[in-house]
Amino acid sequence: MKVRTEISAGGVVYQKTADNTLWLITQHSKHKGWSFPKGLVGDTDKGEKKETAAVREVEEEGGVKARITDKASVSAQYKYRFGDFLVRKTVHYFLMEYLSGDPKNHDWEVSDAKFVSEAEVKNTLSFRSDKDAFSKILKLYKTLCTQY
Repeated sequence: MKVRTEISAGGVVYQKTADNTLWLITQHSKHKGWSFPKGLVGDTDKGEKKETAAVREVEEEGGVKARITDKASVSAQYKYRFGDFLVRKTVHYFLMEYLSGDPKNHDWEVSDAKFVSEAEVKNTLSFRSDKDAFSKILKLYKTLCTQY
């Protein structure tokens, strides 16, 4: 079996409301799994940086504009089969703050996108790697909140 390596970037986007913090999750249109918006780094621009790809993918797949709130990223790693390939994938997730837009304006790769509570994120995410990444992002988020 051939092996391919992919590097993706995405965002764990939060939106503060009057009484809660909500998180953006997306459902993939083919395999139906719930995750965070993400995509290949450099798929349209070979010199693209991870941060640029993450912001772009959040807008494409999540339908919203967001800004990175911390330069540190959290990595998720997993493997999957795609045709004759075993794909070794690393996703760099950045903590992002919602700026504008509507999750309903997502692209074709996503069948649903929505903001949900922390508990619903934990109960809805489909993959262990994303659940682990969310736990790490939450720690980063809580640390940043106590600094302000």
